[in-house]
Amino acid sequence: MKATTIHAPYDVRLSDVPDPQIAAPTDALVRVTAACVCGSDLWRYRGINEITEGSRIGHEFVGVVEECGDSVTSVRPGDFVIAPFTYSDGTCPNCAADVQSACVHGGNYGLPDEQGHLVDGCQGEYVRVPLADGTLVATADVPDDDLVPSLLALSDVMGTGWHAALRAGVRPGQTVVVVGDGAVGLCGVLAASRLGAERVVALSRHQPRQALAREFGATDIVAERGDEAVSAVLELTDGTGADAVLECVGTDQSMTTALDCARAGATVGYVGVPHGVELPIGRMFGRNVGLAGGVAPARAYLPTLRDEVLSGAISPGRVFDLELPLVEVAEAYAAMDERRAIKTLLRP
Repeated sequence: MKATTIHAPYDVRLSDVPDPQIAAPTDALVRVTAACVCGSDLWRYRGINEITEGSRIGHEFVGVVEECGDSVTSVRPGDFVIAPFTYSDGTCPNCAADVQSACVHGGNYGLPDEQGHLVDGCQGEYVRVPLADGTLVATADVPDDDLVPSLLALSDVMGTGWHAALRAGVRPGQTVVVVGDGAVGLCGVLAASRLGAERVVALSRHQPRQALAREFGATDIVAERGDEAVSAVLELTDGTGADAVLECVGTDQSMTTALDCARAGATVGYVGVPHGVELPIGRMFGRNVGLAGGVAPARAYLPTLRDEVLSGAISPGRVFDLELPLVEVAEAYAAMDERRAIKTLLRP
């Protein structure tokens, strides 16, 4: 089959790789109908994270089940399924606590599973999904194609934005600041609005992203960065800061901005993968500013968010502003790296 591999910074290719096979009775084999490039994939693409030459890449997809291992009971061939960006057994203590992203027996796509069998990256034609019963979430019917982008968004970015909002403690009537205007940040705006925030301030310097943020519920846009952004937020909030802040980037500057935008006693929900972040613990301690978040347990939120999409309550698929065939995966990465696209959808 064809699948995306990464070889060096700025070098992704569509390669011929072995067809996946059922390797354990808990596996499902899924034919990918849509996948995408994630902002976190860009850390490797840019050479910031380590690259193993020729390794698989991609962790978001939806598709149709082709084959199941003998012990799989929750899905069957022909089902349309959404795959969260990590796989999990659904039964370990961490999964029972709805932290499936830290499953004791789970793992990440593109790496070997516990038995040493390679798990496919998701930017390809097929994916072997380990622990299918604890991982995959099906829809009752094969959805209309216009719903596919929003269902695909649930595999990562919408669940991650939702996690940021929940961990920040967003409640009705609050003022919320969202740091980051990528797909996760925009989904954070949508989550905060859906959770009842009265005022949602999106930090963005890019007009198309500002427009989408407003469609998702942002009431205010701050185009400044750093100290100037903090000053603008303080001016909007009568000098107090926000009731909750969502940090959706992962750099030291974005974290500093998020913490400085928070009012005393507020919580920052952080979901940006940290790179070079140093926390000002003294200032946080003095102002009682909390920090909560981490790798989103997308599987925990999938059933609720799936139903929200199918009912028409949310349309997070609007973050996909570029769609390409899988054969053009190199352009899909370049477009996101160069900020010509918010998020690229790939069709095998």
